[in-house]
Amino acid sequence: MSTALVSPVQRLLNEYAESHQNPTNKLVHWVCVPLIMFAILGLLWSVPVPAAVRNISPWLNWATVVMVLAVGYYVRLSGRLAVGMVLVWLLMALGLRVVDAGAALPLWAVCLIVFVLAWIGQFWGHKVEGKKPSFLKDLQFLLIGPLWLLHFIYRRLGWRY
Repeated sequence: MSTALVSPVQRLLNEYAESHQNPTNKLVHWVCVPLIMFAILGLLWSVPVPAAVRNISPWLNWATVVMVLAVGYYVRLSGRLAVGMVLVWLLMALGLRVVDAGAALPLWAVCLIVFVLAWIGQFWGHKVEGKKPSFLKDLQFLLIGPLWLLHFIYRRLGWRY
């Protein structure tokens, strides 16, 4: 297929896939990419916001600001995948609220531990793969990783993206 006929999102997904061929590395990504997303959102959720913002809604915080910015990027690539990411983030936000309310440690500490362990897993997966993580080439691949996983779900369901 000519690259002229490939959409920008598919081009990025294909490029991301080049360093994610090994089945073990793929499995590691299915576990660690969502954990890293959850951890980053949780760390951002933990950064205090001005009282005026906090009084509007407990859902307004730095994590939601980052989510909105990322959705803008995703909409430019694929509106359909962006909708899926919004649903993923809503589930993660609910999970963050649960962890924040019930964990023995503060949310930021839980998320920091998850973040470190998930990145150790990611780098181990790439060691098994024998290829460097894509984001070392281009930072936008930090946002493409979650889309790469979501596009498999869309394909399995027969949904266009």
